[in-house]
Amino acid sequence: MKYISCLFISQFFLLGLTAQTKMDRKLKKFNKESIPYISAEALQLSKNAILFDTRRKDEFNVSHLNNAIWVGYKEFDIDSIDAKAIDKSSEITVYCSIGVRSEDIGERLQKAGYKNVKNLYGGIFEWKNKGFPVYDPAGNETEKVHAFSKHWGKLLTKGEKVYGPKNR
Repeated sequence: MKYISCLFISQFFLLGLTAQTKMDRKLKKFNKESIPYISAEALQLSKNAILFDTRRKDEFNVSHLNNAIWVGYKEFDIDSIDAKAIDKSSEITVYCSIGVRSEDIGERLQKAGYKNVKNLYGGIFEWKNKGFPVYDPAGNETEKVHAFSKHWGKLLTKGEKVYGPKNR
């Protein structure tokens, strides 16, 4: 019985380690790390961060981080950000599913003079994987997270995966 317990704990640990390794590998492959990362734990403790969700609107409408502002990716417009009169030294955290699209938007923000931009490491997937809450458009906590696609959805290990509208 003791052997089975140890085996189970070892497998559980390795599964968690494997998921993290997959996230690490994806980010190393697709990101330049041009925008400093912030961990889910550090962001959760932050009280002043302005959150920009850089995913598609349908992804945002499934769930998002509390008080996040949808800015989109293809729709992103730096003039609309400037129009919000956000102090350029404000703490801004950008995020998407895992942190690839948000890095691009973070670079655009930096180029426009925003000085304190961070990219949420692992995006909303890592946020949810760490057990932090996400919210639907009505402000209710939900387990649903748009998983983007079956391929990328493998990195979301907690919560309820939602696909659509193209049912990828």
